[in-house]
Amino acid sequence: MAGVLWPVLGCAVVLAVWWLAGWRIAANPDTANFAGFAPGPTLRRLADLVARGELWRSAGPSLARVGQGMAVAVALGVPLGVLVGGSKAVRAATHIPFQFLRMVSPLAWMPIAVLSFASWDGAIVFLIAAAAVWPVTFATANGLAKIDPDWFKVARNLGAGPVQTLRVVVLPAIARDVLTGIRLALGVAWIVLVPAEYLGVTSGLGYAINDARDTLEYDRLAAMVLVIGTLGFALDGLCLGAIRRFGWDHER
Repeated sequence: MAGVLWPVLGCAVVLAVWWLAGWRIAANPDTANFAGFAPGPTLRRLADLVARGELWRSAGPSLARVGQGMAVAVALGVPLGVLVGGSKAVRAATHIPFQFLRMVSPLAWMPIAVLSFASWDGAIVFLIAAAAVWPVTFATANGLAKIDPDWFKVARNLGAGPVQTLRVVVLPAIARDVLTGIRLALGVAWIVLVPAEYLGVTSGLGYAINDARDTLEYDRLAAMVLVIGTLGFALDGLCLGAIRRFGWDHER
């Protein structure tokens, strides 16, 4: 019961604060125009968006862009992480450049992305990948650095080649770290998605929020915020489930 009670209590407190804030906004003549942020108008508009299919038309392109960006980040980040974690020379040579690039906001690359890609979608996928690649890279490198060197000695003594060692020793050992990096990267990518979709696209959750702001539809804006939070929570839950399922120590 305690495992259910505390989450329910936390959600109830958030809803109560939201309702109180909405009531105060609606009761003040100076802020009454923003009453659409209250729970009642927001939930009614959310139900309307679901019924008319607008919710799925907005979420679909966003999920596709995040998926493509994450695929690029994983395809680049895992091999880079293996190189960095497996070689002291590579780790020393890449430390300063990688840390420097990691500290640059992905949105700072927006002008370059717009100039470099023929489509807005390509630019958004690039920005998402630029944000997500570093958590994957560093988590992979950290996982590889933690592997006991004796494991490699045993693999060599048993006649394992480089490919077999990678497949049988390295990948199972770093799976949990890689998946944790993907989970962190997905959170960063989901945050970057909304401002990235303020670019010239005409679809997606970021576009829907920007459009609702321009048309002063605050109930629709708040409904889209709820959708973004819900989808992000669901994606994080999938990553957490994968970590528990595919981590080598999941049976403990």
